[in-house]
Amino acid sequence: MKWLAITQRVDINPHYQERRDALDQRWGALLFEAGFNMLLLPNMPQQALALLCALPVQGIILSGGNTLQALGGDAPERDQTERAVFHYALQHQLPVLGVCRGMQFIQDYFGQVLQPLSGHICAEQQIITDEGSRTVNSYHQFGTTECPPPLIASAHSSDGVIKAVHHQSLPVQGIMWHPERIPGFSISDINLLKRFFS
Repeated sequence: MKWLAITQRVDINPHYQERRDALDQRWGALLFEAGFNMLLLPNMPQQALALLCALPVQGIILSGGNTLQALGGDAPERDQTERAVFHYALQHQLPVLGVCRGMQFIQDYFGQVLQPLSGHICAEQQIITDEGSRTVNSYHQFGTTECPPPLIASAHSSDGVIKAVHHQSLPVQGIMWHPERIPGFSISDINLLKRFFS
């Protein structure tokens, strides 16, 4: 079984004065069903890079959670870690899949300005993809209707907000829904993981 590295959200617990790395347990179940083991990356750039250098991962997932610092977020250590991890992936031609915040990171990295949105926090939303219509979830407050190169839009909602992107030449892709939160998981998402990280 192959390994995928995945980043984690920062949970701030003021009662214990702790900043905790955390990941929805459903990610492990989803990746295992798709044929992958999971390597959790801490929100410490040097340690995350050390793990990537030491272990033969098949690709990297930038998971959801936390607002980007550029948009008012309060987890700078996560931004720093994902930037370092993303640089490493580009240098080594490792596939990167950004999920929700992860897609926003990719858009921001390549210079796309994200705007506040309304109406995009819902358990079910219809989107149009390159392969047709499908129902996904939507839990984000920032997005865009524009997609300049080098990114190419591959899905959008009825109001034109971009819901998926891919890089025109690098193994980089982003989706704005949470596949780990879809009950029973979607065969479309499982196939996406298998295909993209093959």
